[in-house]
Amino acid sequence: MLQTLQQIWAPAVMERLTLLVNHVLASERAATARLLPHAGKALRLELTDWPALLPPLPSLLWRVTAAGLLEWCGAEPMDQPELSLRAAADNPALLAVRLLGGEMPPVDVVGDAQFATDVNWLMQNLRWDWAADLERAFPQPLAAALHRAGRAVADGLRSALQSAESLKNRWRAR
Repeated sequence: MLQTLQQIWAPAVMERLTLLVNHVLASERAATARLLPHAGKALRLELTDWPALLPPLPSLLWRVTAAGLLEWCGAEPMDQPELSLRAAADNPALLAVRLLGGEMPPVDVVGDAQFATDVNWLMQNLRWDWAADLERAFPQPLAAALHRAGRAVADGLRSALQSAESLKNRWRAR
Protein backbone atom coordinates (compact mmCIF):
# COMPACT_ATOMS: atom_id res chain seq x y z
CA MET A 1 0.00 0.00 0.00
CA LEU A 2 2.75 2.45 0.98
CA GLN A 3 4.72 1.60 -2.16
CA THR A 4 1.63 2.22 -4.32
CA LEU A 5 1.12 5.62 -2.68
CA GLN A 6 4.74 6.50 -3.32
CA GLN A 7 4.42 5.47 -6.97
CA ILE A 8 1.54 7.94 -7.24
CA TRP A 9 2.83 10.93 -5.23
CA ALA A 10 6.53 10.82 -6.16
CA PRO A 11 6.07 11.64 -9.87
CA ALA A 12 3.53 14.36 -9.03
CA VAL A 13 5.89 15.97 -6.51
CA MET A 14 8.85 15.77 -8.89
CA GLU A 15 6.88 17.28 -11.76
CA ARG A 16 5.78 20.19 -9.53
CA LEU A 17 9.35 20.64 -8.27
CA THR A 18 10.57 20.74 -11.88
CA LEU A 19 7.91 23.35 -12.72
CA LEU A 20 9.06 25.47 -9.78
CA VAL A 21 12.73 25.21 -10.76
CA ASN A 22 11.86 26.10 -14.35
CA HIS A 23 9.80 29.08 -13.13
CA VAL A 24 12.86 30.38 -11.29
CA LEU A 25 15.17 29.64 -14.24
CA ALA A 26 12.84 31.34 -16.72
CA SER A 27 12.65 34.47 -14.58
CA GLU A 28 16.33 35.19 -15.29
CA ARG A 29 17.46 35.30 -18.91
CA ALA A 30 21.08 34.72 -17.81
CA ALA A 31 20.07 31.44 -16.16
CA THR A 32 18.58 29.88 -19.27
CA ALA A 33 21.47 31.29 -21.34
CA ARG A 34 23.90 29.41 -19.06
CA LEU A 35 22.04 26.14 -19.61
CA LEU A 36 21.46 26.46 -23.38
CA PRO A 37 24.92 25.15 -24.37
CA HIS A 38 24.21 22.04 -22.27
CA ALA A 39 20.95 21.05 -24.01
CA GLY A 40 20.55 17.29 -23.94
CA LYS A 41 22.92 16.79 -21.01
CA ALA A 42 21.72 15.12 -17.82
CA LEU A 43 22.15 16.27 -14.22
CA ARG A 44 21.68 13.95 -11.23
CA LEU A 45 21.23 15.12 -7.65
CA GLU A 46 22.17 12.52 -5.05
CA LEU A 47 21.10 13.14 -1.45
CA THR A 48 23.24 11.01 0.85
CA ASP A 49 22.42 9.86 4.39
CA TRP A 50 18.67 10.09 3.70
CA PRO A 51 16.82 9.06 6.91
CA ALA A 52 15.60 5.47 6.75
CA LEU A 53 12.34 6.45 8.47
CA LEU A 54 11.35 8.61 5.49
CA PRO A 55 10.11 7.19 2.18
CA PRO A 56 12.91 6.76 -0.35
CA LEU A 57 13.41 9.60 -2.79
CA PRO A 58 12.38 9.29 -6.42
CA SER A 59 15.00 9.62 -9.12
CA LEU A 60 16.49 13.11 -9.00
CA LEU A 61 17.60 13.19 -12.63
CA TRP A 62 16.95 16.02 -15.08
CA ARG A 63 17.89 16.70 -18.67
CA VAL A 64 18.52 20.22 -20.01
CA THR A 65 16.02 21.14 -22.75
CA ALA A 66 16.65 23.10 -25.93
CA ALA A 67 15.03 26.10 -24.17
CA GLY A 68 17.60 26.08 -21.35
CA LEU A 69 15.12 24.64 -18.83
CA LEU A 70 15.00 21.27 -17.07
CA GLU A 71 12.97 18.16 -17.83
CA TRP A 72 12.59 15.50 -15.13
CA CYS A 73 13.69 12.14 -16.49
CA GLY A 74 11.46 10.10 -14.17
CA ALA A 75 12.53 6.52 -13.81
CA GLU A 76 14.45 6.66 -17.09
CA PRO A 77 17.53 4.48 -16.63
CA MET A 78 20.86 6.22 -17.16
CA ASP A 79 24.30 4.77 -16.58
CA GLN A 80 26.22 7.98 -16.09
CA PRO A 81 24.82 11.51 -16.38
CA GLU A 82 27.13 14.27 -17.56
CA LEU A 83 27.00 15.87 -14.10
CA SER A 84 26.35 14.47 -10.62
CA LEU A 85 25.87 16.62 -7.52
CA ARG A 86 26.00 14.95 -4.11
CA ALA A 87 24.80 16.64 -0.90
CA ALA A 88 24.22 15.34 2.62
CA ALA A 89 20.55 15.07 3.59
CA ASP A 90 20.72 13.58 7.08
CA ASN A 91 18.36 16.38 8.21
CA PRO A 92 15.98 16.99 5.27
CA ALA A 93 13.89 19.62 7.08
CA LEU A 94 16.93 21.78 7.88
CA LEU A 95 18.25 21.28 4.34
CA ALA A 96 14.92 22.43 2.86
CA VAL A 97 14.69 25.51 5.11
CA ARG A 98 18.27 26.48 4.30
CA LEU A 99 17.66 26.05 0.58
CA LEU A 100 14.49 28.14 0.72
CA GLY A 101 16.48 30.80 2.57
CA GLY A 102 19.08 30.86 -0.19
CA GLU A 103 21.80 29.02 1.73
CA MET A 104 23.56 26.37 -0.35
CA PRO A 105 24.78 23.18 1.31
CA PRO A 106 28.24 21.76 0.61
CA VAL A 107 28.03 19.82 -2.66
CA ASP A 108 30.41 17.25 -4.19
CA VAL A 109 30.53 17.58 -7.97
CA VAL A 110 31.50 14.91 -10.51
CA GLY A 111 31.38 15.28 -14.28
CA ASP A 112 31.56 17.80 -17.11
CA ALA A 113 33.62 20.77 -15.89
CA GLN A 114 31.89 23.48 -17.96
CA PHE A 115 28.43 22.13 -17.07
CA ALA A 116 29.49 22.08 -13.40
CA THR A 117 30.74 25.68 -13.65
CA ASP A 118 27.43 26.86 -15.09
CA VAL A 119 25.35 24.91 -12.53
CA ASN A 120 27.54 26.33 -9.75
CA TRP A 121 26.89 29.85 -11.09
CA LEU A 122 23.15 29.11 -10.98
CA MET A 123 23.38 27.82 -7.39
CA GLN A 124 25.33 30.92 -6.31
CA ASN A 125 23.30 33.57 -8.15
CA LEU A 126 19.78 32.37 -8.85
CA ARG A 127 17.11 33.08 -6.22
CA TRP A 128 13.35 32.80 -6.23
CA ASP A 129 11.84 36.28 -6.06
CA TRP A 130 8.92 35.46 -3.76
CA ALA A 131 7.92 39.11 -3.47
CA ALA A 132 7.56 39.57 -7.24
CA ASP A 133 5.44 36.42 -7.54
CA LEU A 134 3.22 37.53 -4.66
CA GLU A 135 2.75 40.93 -6.33
CA ARG A 136 1.49 39.20 -9.46
CA ALA A 137 -1.25 37.50 -7.43
CA PHE A 138 -2.13 40.10 -4.78
CA PRO A 139 -2.26 43.88 -4.43
CA GLN A 140 1.14 45.33 -3.50
CA PRO A 141 0.43 46.10 0.19
CA LEU A 142 -0.97 42.61 0.81
CA ALA A 143 1.87 41.00 -1.15
CA ALA A 144 4.42 42.91 0.95
CA ALA A 145 2.71 41.84 4.18
CA LEU A 146 2.59 38.19 3.03
CA HIS A 147 6.26 38.35 2.08
CA ARG A 148 7.24 39.74 5.50
CA ALA A 149 5.12 37.09 7.25
CA GLY A 150 6.62 34.31 5.14
CA ARG A 151 10.15 35.54 5.83
CA ALA A 152 9.44 35.64 9.58
CA VAL A 153 8.08 32.08 9.51
CA ALA A 154 11.08 30.86 7.49
CA ASP A 155 13.52 32.60 9.85
CA GLY A 156 11.75 31.04 12.85
CA LEU A 157 11.83 27.57 11.28
CA ARG A 158 15.50 27.95 10.38
CA SER A 159 16.35 29.02 13.92
CA ALA A 160 14.34 26.18 15.49
CA LEU A 161 15.91 23.57 13.21
CA GLN A 162 19.42 24.90 13.81
CA SER A 163 18.80 24.79 17.57
CA ALA A 164 17.54 21.21 17.29
CA GLU A 165 20.60 20.28 15.21
CA SER A 166 22.89 21.88 17.79
CA LEU A 167 21.14 20.04 20.60
CA LYS A 168 21.45 16.76 18.70
CA ASN A 169 25.17 17.34 18.16
CA ARG A 170 25.72 18.12 21.84
CA TRP A 171 23.75 15.01 22.80
CA ARG A 172 25.90 12.84 20.51
CA ALA A 173 29.12 14.35 21.91
CA ARG A 174 28.32 13.02 25.37
